[in-house]
Amino acid sequence: MALPATLVVELSALLGDGWRIDDAARDAHGGDDSRRHARPDAVALPRTREQVVALVRACRAHGVPIVARGAGTGTTGAAVPTHGGIAVSFARMDRILAIRPADRCAVVEPGVLNGALQTALAAHGLFWPPDPSSAESCTVGGNLATNAGGPRAVKYGATRDNVLGLVAVTGTGELIRVGGAYTKASAGYDLTHLLVGSEGTLALIVEATLKLAPRPQAQAGLRAFYRDAASAAAAVSRLMAQPVVPAMLEFLDRRSLMLLRRNGSDVPEAGAMLLVEADGSAEALPDILAALGAAAEGEGLLDMDVAPDGAARDRLWAARRALSPALRTIAPGKINEDVVVPVSRIPELVASVEALADAYGLTIVCFGHAGNGNLHVNLLYHPDDADETARAQAALPQVFDLALALGGTLSGEHGIGLSKREFMARAYDAPTLAAMRAVKHAFDPDGILNPGKLLPP
Repeated sequence: MALPATLVVELSALLGDGWRIDDAARDAHGGDDSRRHARPDAVALPRTREQVVALVRACRAHGVPIVARGAGTGTTGAAVPTHGGIAVSFARMDRILAIRPADRCAVVEPGVLNGALQTALAAHGLFWPPDPSSAESCTVGGNLATNAGGPRAVKYGATRDNVLGLVAVTGTGELIRVGGAYTKASAGYDLTHLLVGSEGTLALIVEATLKLAPRPQAQAGLRAFYRDAASAAAAVSRLMAQPVVPAMLEFLDRRSLMLLRRNGSDVPEAGAMLLVEADGSAEALPDILAALGAAAEGEGLLDMDVAPDGAARDRLWAARRALSPALRTIAPGKINEDVVVPVSRIPELVASVEALADAYGLTIVCFGHAGNGNLHVNLLYHPDDADETARAQAALPQVFDLALALGGTLSGEHGIGLSKREFMARAYDAPTLAAMRAVKHAFDPDGILNPGKLLPP
């Protein structure tokens, strides 16, 4: 769509050099890590919340869509401006406004990089728990938009569990403040946690008060190999029943281990592997590690390595870090979708995905955050092979159907965006979707905020 000339003049005056309509800027802000791309009509780079308020009000007056974006590391197409309009980058709103150790919180703008925030917090002996794989380059705003998680979520929770308050601009251009620098509240609706994970469809977040955690003194880990996924899942249940929750609890399936061996990693033949990490005080850690090791033992255990210190732990995690690069040696195309099932249903999910791989003649690799039942299902294919590409696309809906049939959900940390939008009608009944649409209408009555995302048509 062509932007109204009056809107272009108004926003150019409002934003100055933060208003871009050149092809290079529009192309650079049209995609994300989903490999989808649609060029916006313009790019806005506000510096203040007042500019965001004015921007939204102007766009509403002209019926122009707005798509907020962080660093573009999302994998579902949520930041792709499929309806044109204006891509709003928060790259210039990247200030850490306050670090308040006494209140165990930090106040930040949405463009702050997760990695930069962690560096600033380290000097205070604190950290912010969300640790997605793109932690060094993704923004806090993007983490908030998708409710990002990562391996630490098993103990510390995902983004939603680590946010105390927000300042945001609704689709009507109103500035709202929800939550604050406190951890307990029973006053009104919990709009803070409603906005987290809404993928920019309800409001544009311009400030966040984040809940921080003390950095552990020490870390240790163990690596356990099992006969099959069922044995590993039973061990997960035992591990999660311990008084001290593991800091990380990762699962790798049989195909993952085969791939790692093929690429030279030092892992034995096994049906599944668990990577378990503990953290805490130096004095308590040996007892915690011993308790987790005892829980990891049981029917189907083939072998176990213990890493009592940081250096040894890094060696154990080398295989997990080598997995993503190893996937690229199989095929250049990868569909990586995260689904969640109850921990007890992990074996059924893995077995069904293996059957799906055989039925469609594909390599499908499962790994992920076992303590949450949040597995990443990677369908590998060659994009230049039309038949193989079609098989991968045909298998994908069945992965989602499997997760839902096992009592799970469509995503644990990637979000919905475009890639899973049509499956929302399978995950939720009509009254529930109607309630979600009513919430959307209350925040964004004209539907200008990230249209076409998250909710099905």
